[in-house]
Order: sequence, then C-alpha cells, then structure tokens
Amino acid sequence: MDRVLVDTSIWIELFRSASKAGDELERLLKEDTVWTCGIVVFELLQGVKSEREKSVIMDALLNLEYIEMSWLHWQKAADLSIKIKKKGLALPLSDLFIASITIEHDLQIFTLDKHFKKIPGVKLYRF
Repeated sequence: MDRVLVDTSIWIELFRSASKAGDELERLLKEDTVWTCGIVVFELLQGVKSEREKSVIMDALLNLEYIEMSWLHWQKAADLSIKIKKKGLALPLSDLFIASITIEHDLQIFTLDKHFKKIPGVKLYRF
C-alpha cells in the first residue's frame, strides 16, 4: 500500500478546482494512505479566506497520519540543502523540510512542484 505525503499544491487542486490530481487525492483519502506534516498544514491555513474555508481544511487534515518535525528532520533538511547547493540549486526551506520527512519516513510525495524530482532520495507519487 502506498504511503503518500500530499504537498500543498495538490491540496489546493482538491479545494479549488476539478482536476485529475484532486480526484486522485480523494481516492487516496478513501484508502487511508495520506500523511501530512506541520509545514503543509501551515501553508494551507495561511491561505484561507474565511472561517468556513479554514474549517473545511482542518476537517480534511485532522484524521490523517501526522508527522512532527524532529531534530533528525531538521538535520536531514540541512544536509539536503548542502547537497543541492553543491549542484547549483536552491529550494524553498519548506520544501527541504517536506523532502526530509518523506525520505526519513519512506513516503512518496504527491506534488505538482517539479523541483522535488531534483532532490536526492525523494520518491514522487505518480498516478
């Protein structure tokens, strides 16, 4: 069974538009294979426009497997940053954290952000 951390870009697809990615997320939610972390929660909640929207998002997230950022995740994110800088790349801090979590917990990441494929050790979810 897939274990998938869903990135903010896919949640936005689900909440804001009809799309194949949103449909696939709904399927994964029914299969109980979706994981999340604090950064994704933060990114989603910072973009809410109403209390109702916040409530819908929280209802969707509360029953998911949740990974807390540990000391190890912070260290792994720093290691990833060093590796990709040596390749001449720079990625957002939030995505480095998400990548470190997916690597450490052997999760696939479901995302629309193409730069995740440049991060060593990250497994992309494909459907």
